[in-house]
Amino acid sequence: MTGGYVENELSLSFGHAFVAPDQRHHRSSMAVQVPEQSVQLAAKGGCAVIADSTWRNAIARQAGDLSVRGFLADYFSTPEHWDVKTSATRVLRALNGWCFSQSRFVTGGSYVSSLSAVVFRGEEAHLFHMGDTLVFRLRGAEFEQLSRDHVTDLGGYRYPSRALGMDGSIDIDYLSMPLKQGDIFLFTTQAVRGTLLPSDYVQLIRRNASDLDAACERLAHFASERALDRGYGAEAFCFQLVRVDRLPEAKGEPSFQRYDTLPIPSEMEPGDRLDGYEVEAVLSRNAKARVYRVRDGEHGTRLIMKAPSPELSQRNAYLEHFMLQHWVASRVRSPFVVKVVDPPRPRRYLYYLMRDVGGVTLDQWLKTHAAAGLEQRLDIARQLAKAVHSLHRRELLHQAIRPENVMLDPHEQVVLIDFGACSRREDEEHGEAVRLAREVGLSVHSAPEYALEGQVSRRSDQFSLASTIYWLLSGALPYDYPMTSLRQPAELSQLRYRSIRSYDPAIPEALDSALERALSPQRALRYRRLSEFVHALRQEPRGGDRKADVAAVATEQEEREKRPVWREPAKLWQMVAGVLLLLLVLSWWLH
Repeated sequence: MTGGYVENELSLSFGHAFVAPDQRHHRSSMAVQVPEQSVQLAAKGGCAVIADSTWRNAIARQAGDLSVRGFLADYFSTPEHWDVKTSATRVLRALNGWCFSQSRFVTGGSYVSSLSAVVFRGEEAHLFHMGDTLVFRLRGAEFEQLSRDHVTDLGGYRYPSRALGMDGSIDIDYLSMPLKQGDIFLFTTQAVRGTLLPSDYVQLIRRNASDLDAACERLAHFASERALDRGYGAEAFCFQLVRVDRLPEAKGEPSFQRYDTLPIPSEMEPGDRLDGYEVEAVLSRNAKARVYRVRDGEHGTRLIMKAPSPELSQRNAYLEHFMLQHWVASRVRSPFVVKVVDPPRPRRYLYYLMRDVGGVTLDQWLKTHAAAGLEQRLDIARQLAKAVHSLHRRELLHQAIRPENVMLDPHEQVVLIDFGACSRREDEEHGEAVRLAREVGLSVHSAPEYALEGQVSRRSDQFSLASTIYWLLSGALPYDYPMTSLRQPAELSQLRYRSIRSYDPAIPEALDSALERALSPQRALRYRRLSEFVHALRQEPRGGDRKADVAAVATEQEEREKRPVWREPAKLWQMVAGVLLLLLVLSWWLH
């Protein structure tokens, strides 16, 4: 198998072989992924991974497969402007946390596995290693082990240590090295120990250097024979070879566009042009960014352009987050989240484009629809909840859910916009999310933990969502005391939720209770998952329109008063009983 041959690009060839006398002993997984698109290949490179679990693990095969597939999928989904080390390290830490947490629900096994990954990008290779899987490099006649064996001896058995999913935190071995054309990397597992010598590897690989699949098959065959000769018993062997066929030119231009190196556009006014886009209106100007409505001069389509403020051109920290905004908006796939548009022409400046919703913000909509019914408002609330839920599924916090960041298109479909405060979930513990949200600016709908500079989570977005929905249904806020004025945690106990039914008795009690829980000042007392709050919003209101109910009751009463007596059986029998009682009294009096 060979990577695509494109001029001035990195080109890799690879092969695999796996031998398992008994499929029940299959505990290893391996894969190589080389992007077909030149842009992604230049930005992320190609990646080879191997994972191996212990033979005593009841779900060893699942653990290895999940580790390999999870790493490849998430690594190639990281932002293009992240370097290799940042991307791979963050992915591995997130994957380790998931494996460690899920192992608690498994009986007789765990999602623990050794893992080694090599990323080939440009003229460098980057090794990430955990546990006891083996990675070697063959350069000429030199055969060198690149990985370290992290093992522990227990009762005569050797177990991997510092493996993926073994602990809540993990130490990752990292090594970067220059590449040379013709370098061959070998990936295998501890099972091969004691079977082949370094000279055997060199001889067997060189014998089939033109066919890496055949070379791997020969390695597996010889390892199996050696194991049987030495009485090792049935063993599962796997081998993976990756060869560097060509390196990109060292002095050539980069084959992909690094947007974070582009210049920031200067201040623009209606009528100005940039990269073929004409500015029609300035939608927003603040200390961080500029937002314009533009028209594509070539295709005539209207788009929204967002660019950093010109005065922030030297603030690399903000530019890093600006690129994250672009990545967030392009990664989330939801009809309720604004869609990023890929430009038809190369960018010459730093900005990104979004679809023009062509509607109004939620606060503007409410001003013109003050008489909107409860069910219409609840439909908007449910759509907004779905938008936030789609972000949370991608491990992202919006952190700025407020009416002015919610758009309604002409068909009253909700679109969540503005990722200026959006943060990755992994930034919660380090306080980066809180600092970013405070820097962008808090609102009356922000959760109290932002004002108190405490730890935030997806439940913080839940509070802002519930506060916005409360305002949408009642036109008021759930607390008299503004959250942005909080200074001490003790003040939280003084906050008293104001029932939304005091504004509209037609709102069901169940919905009022759901809002009260989602709006709890104590973060731990809110819904554990946003999906629980979303489910509460789906409940059909039973109260209906209170004015309509009162009018219906009055009308029915009037109709009953106008009906003849014989059309009302209860009244008829009451009248008969009264006449009989009167006749009985008269008979007693006459006698």
